[in-house]
Formats: sequence, C-alpha cells, structure tokens
Amino acid sequence: MTKDVIALTPRMPDPLTVLAGLLSGGPDKLVGTTGEDAVVQLCDEEGRPLVSVEAPMLVQVTGEAERLLGTTAPPVPYWWTEARATTGVQEAELLAGTFGARVATMAGGHAWPPEATRSLAVVKSEGVRAVPTPAAAQPAVDALTDKVAVIIQDRPVIAMTAWLADAFRAAANAELGIQIVTSPGAMLSPAVRNSLSGWPSRWVVQDEKDGYYDGLSGAVLRWQHGMFAPVESPDAGPDDLRTPVAASYGEVSDTGECQLALTFRTVHPADDRLVLGGALEAVWQELTGTDPAGWGTAEPASLPWSLRRLTDVAFERSPEPTWFVVVGGPDRPGLATLRVSRTKGGVEEEVTLAFGYGPGEEPPLEALPRAAEVLATRHHLQSMLVQIRKARRDLAVPPRFEGPGVPVAFVLGAEEVREMPGDRARRTPLAEPPVQLGPKTRPALYYPLPGDPSDLSGWQDFERLMRHLKGA
Repeated sequence: MTKDVIALTPRMPDPLTVLAGLLSGGPDKLVGTTGEDAVVQLCDEEGRPLVSVEAPMLVQVTGEAERLLGTTAPPVPYWWTEARATTGVQEAELLAGTFGARVATMAGGHAWPPEATRSLAVVKSEGVRAVPTPAAAQPAVDALTDKVAVIIQDRPVIAMTAWLADAFRAAANAELGIQIVTSPGAMLSPAVRNSLSGWPSRWVVQDEKDGYYDGLSGAVLRWQHGMFAPVESPDAGPDDLRTPVAASYGEVSDTGECQLALTFRTVHPADDRLVLGGALEAVWQELTGTDPAGWGTAEPASLPWSLRRLTDVAFERSPEPTWFVVVGGPDRPGLATLRVSRTKGGVEEEVTLAFGYGPGEEPPLEALPRAAEVLATRHHLQSMLVQIRKARRDLAVPPRFEGPGVPVAFVLGAEEVREMPGDRARRTPLAEPPVQLGPKTRPALYYPLPGDPSDLSGWQDFERLMRHLKGA
C-alpha cells in the first residue's frame, strides 16, 4: 500500500530545508523535477521515482487538516507539504517518512502519519546512482493498463489532491478509467466520489472476507482483463448477470445523521464584468447564515473565500473549464464542487453542494424556497434539484451502504418556464401545485416533493414531473 506523508508547518520549508529532506536518502539520490517544477522527485538508478514531493501549499482555511487527515494543524495560515512513496519499492516509504520528519523538525511543525515520521536517520540505498527523471513519470499512478490507471491510497479521507486531479485529467485525455484502491478504513471526499461516476472508474476497497469490493455499490471485484471488474454470482444462471455484494458493505447502522444536497445550474451572459460564484455564495448564506470558509482548485481548500479571486482564476483559464472545491467551517460541514465553463449560451456554472446534520439537527427546509428565489431572480438559474439523505454529518463517504437521496424539491428557472408551451409548467400531475418565485410576469417555479428519507416513492413523483415537463 502506497504511503503518503504530509508535513504541516507554521513556516514555509525553504529550499535548504526541502533539500535536506530530499537528501535523507544519501548523496546517490537524484533531485529531479516534473510538472513544471511543481513536483520534486527522488529517483533510483533506473529512473523510477521513489518519493515525489509537491511544492509546499499555504493553507489559509481552518479545519482542512482535521477533515482530511484527522489531525490537528498549526494555526492558519500554515504550510502543507506532501510526499508520496512509490508502491513496490522497499526503501521508498522510509525515504518519505524521513523526508516528512526532517521538514517538520526544521520548519517547526509536525508530520502525518506520526508512525511514519519518527526517524531522522539517513535511509541507506547502496548501489543507487543519479540518473535523469523520466519526463513521463506520473507521481499519482501506481499501475497502468490499456483500460485503467490504478491509484493506491492509504489515508483517512481520499481527497481530490492536485496529484489526483492531474491523474483524472490525464486518464480522461487518454480515454482511461481511474480505479482508486484503498484500505477498508478509508473514506472518500465527496469531490472524489462525484468524479468516479463513469465506467470503468471505481473505488476498490480491500476486504478480508471478499478480497475486493466496490466502495460505492458493494459489488465484489476481481482483477480481470486489465482492471478491477465485478465477479459473477456462483448461483447465477446463464441469463442472470447478478453480482454478489460484499458482506462488509452492508454493515451499517442508523446514526440519525443526514445530508441536504443541492445540484443546480446557472447560465450567465458572457461579460467581462461577470463575477462568478455568487449563486453558490447566496445559497450558502440562505441555508447556513454564513459565507463559505474557503476554496481551491484541489483539496485541501487552501484559500479564504473570495468571489473576485475565484473569478480571476476562471477567467485566466478560459476558454478551458475550471473545477473548484468550496468548503464550510467545522461548525456546519459543507462542501461544494463548482465547474465553470464557456458554452454557446454564455458562462455556465454547475454546482453540487451538500451540508451535514447530526442527530437533533434539522435541515433548514423552510429556507429552500427563499434560496431558490434568490437564484432565480439574481443568478440566472436554469434548474435545481434538492434531496435529503441518511448519510454522515461530516460528508465523508464510507465504503458502506448509504441510503439514496430522496427529492425534496425541483426548481425550474424563469426562462425555462417561459419556453414551456401553454400551461404545461404550471399544471402538473403532482398533488401539490408549484410555487411561483419572482415577478408574476416572469416567474420561476418551485415544485415541492415529499422529501421523506425513509420513503423512496418521492422519486416516482419526480419522474412523473420530468416526463410531464418534457412532454412525454
């Protein structure tokens, strides 16, 4: 299992500090760089990266180390420096641990995990000599086939780090899937879970009972034909494609926790004065009473919330799309992913947002119509779906069954309502009529749905509504 080591320090590791850590393997190690010098590598005599170290990141958002690592960080701002040991190389894990320990000692902080960073001693590496780093070295990928890129991770929460985001982009460009292999105790960040939706990408969980299973579906997996794929049930007939479900996947209990999830899309006219992220900020304020805490183009979210800075990054990368992660504070767990892209209609924002609630905490369902009206009247809302589901308050995704969300409401933007023929948008097969939002002459429509987490029949109402609106 690959080991990640992360140094959390109040002072930025200066070049001498980093170099001292990199040379912990002795003078025969080569200091090479990849990724436009954003990643530094120690390589063996065959050019294989042993340890890959990302440039230190300044984190200015409280709670990210606790959320992703389960450890306490220095007061913000602090520096986050990641080292990743290569799978299958005996000395690599020792090198990464020594690097983390030295950086933490010299820059005044500590390293995670503690058991990997207890030694400052030089790791012996006899017979290793310096050679150039391969230009194609990919720090995040442990195995590559003609179907998938396999990434092995061993950390409490698998986050959408800069390395992992680069691996997703590279795999997409090569038309490959991503398969992330973890220990049974690991969980996913929602940002990673939302990126694993397309076959053959999946979350592969090691399991003592069944070998491997899919952490999102429970399907028992085997390595076959160059990737992890579901096995056939031994009791299945010739026309039965059922896959056995791992016993560990069903080991769940009702904790009383839940999540309120929103997905919505806005389309703005292209304008140099356009400020992005305002729709997400408005919903966050309506549902929590505060702004988001921070944002970034990877996890950890390192920058304090700023519409202007987020907009600047999106415009700098245009016309290419930009993906952001946005997080809340520890008091009210919240996480959103925001994708900004240029389309024929203008500038499109796609948002997936969730807030977590513990036993005795009630999601603010009464604020949903107000939030929807703000989106519809000020932020060019196209549509929004709101769901509630039984799931963890901290939003982390466990390799266990979590009930599906059930729809609470659907919202259709004013322009979409206007384009509907006749009274189709207003006269629906639902028992409850839609609520008009905004001006009577050009309203958006809010369609209430049952929203009972224990009753999936709400999806039948939602499907009936969709068929009606589409004219089916």
